[in-house]
Amino acid sequence: MATKFAHHEHLGHVVFITAAAAIGGFLFGYDSAVINGAVVGIQKYFHVGPVEIGFVVAIALLGSAVGAWAGGGLADRLGRTRTMQVAALLFAVSSIGQMLPFAIWDLAFWRVIAGFAIGMASVIGPAYIAEVAPPAYRGRLGSFQQLAIVLGIAVSQLVDFLIVQLAGGNVNNPLWGLQAWQWMLGACVVPALFYLTFALIIPESPRYLIMSGRTRRAREVLAEIEPEDVDIEAHIAEIQHVLRTQRVPGLKDLRGPALGLLPIVWIGIGLSVFQQFVGINVIFYYSSVLWQSVGINQSASLLISFSSSMINIVGTFIAISLVDRIGRKPLLLIGSAGMAVSLATAAWAFSAARTVGTTVTLPDPQGLVALVAANVFVLFFALSWGVVVWVLLGEMFPNRIRAAALGVSAGAQWIANWAVTVTFPAMAAWNLPLTYTMYAFFAVLSFLFVVRWVRETKGRKLEDMG
Repeated sequence: MATKFAHHEHLGHVVFITAAAAIGGFLFGYDSAVINGAVVGIQKYFHVGPVEIGFVVAIALLGSAVGAWAGGGLADRLGRTRTMQVAALLFAVSSIGQMLPFAIWDLAFWRVIAGFAIGMASVIGPAYIAEVAPPAYRGRLGSFQQLAIVLGIAVSQLVDFLIVQLAGGNVNNPLWGLQAWQWMLGACVVPALFYLTFALIIPESPRYLIMSGRTRRAREVLAEIEPEDVDIEAHIAEIQHVLRTQRVPGLKDLRGPALGLLPIVWIGIGLSVFQQFVGINVIFYYSSVLWQSVGINQSASLLISFSSSMINIVGTFIAISLVDRIGRKPLLLIGSAGMAVSLATAAWAFSAARTVGTTVTLPDPQGLVALVAANVFVLFFALSWGVVVWVLLGEMFPNRIRAAALGVSAGAQWIANWAVTVTFPAMAAWNLPLTYTMYAFFAVLSFLFVVRWVRETKGRKLEDMG
């Protein structure tokens, strides 16, 4: 009984430090999605069209790709917690910069800096959580990253809605000396400061401590996070053995016979790309514009965006409850099938949109079908690919290449995200139903990819990955 009680005490501590690390995921979600409510305001303020606004929204994702690529190396050089601190400072500074831009290119510059911080957070969060979580709980604790991301998305949409209500229903209306959309972008400084505070409190990863020669401190941290029945000295010896047989990973360590990379790295890249090519971030970056394009007013479109974010949270909790029970691969297959059907249904519904003069409408029942299909798509994504991809990227790679492979995979994810985000405004203006048909096609391909290439990792120790 005493051992069980002690184990629960330790688990509570692990939950605390993983939740603190996942604040980076919250900022990831918030800073990625907050632009949704500001898009129309930016267009009107700077007098730019769909191509320019697509560029400004998407350019943050190029910064994220670089940040993800650099994040793994920084985590191995500076340490996991110090890298979190750097990311928190970048989030805070870029938020102020985005709030006070003097030109469209200045806004784009600060979005690149914010994107770099997002990319760093996308790498360091899963890596840190995977390294401090006991194997039996790693799936659920690894899910904290995605839960934090979807909470950040939801809060950003709620903040956008509340700010536009305070401004009288229009994002270009003045509010406390600035336009409403500027306050939307600047509000991220608050969670950024929380992230910095917690990054200064939580312990360094024991694997990094051993890697940097601080074995005594690693022993203290392991004693705080491992169950009472785990042999700490044996665990340290196991980590030391793994570290002795490897070097700090670099890109050259990822080289292999399969088109220049190891097969496991290509699988990580494939998971990342398919997660984005189904078009999920169209919902979180452009849903306000999307619903306005089919006849829904600005305030109501922001409320719909918030409701989609709440569904995203519900799906994430479902995934957390199932990822260590039924496994990673079954959840991915369920999600791919559900996304394919819902995206195809949305494509059919959008095909009924009618334009009379400058007014666009989506008649019944297609209007209701489109709304339901979009939210069903969000639900299936959240309970599968949204959570499971981050869990897999944190645990599927061998120890010797984990940081570098995670950086490359996350970088590929951001590039794919950028490709979808920068093309959506122009593609939607050209043919919205065909755009959603393409996303449905990628959902079908993702199902086939998982069947053929993805291996189950449920319950396996990180040291056993190979």
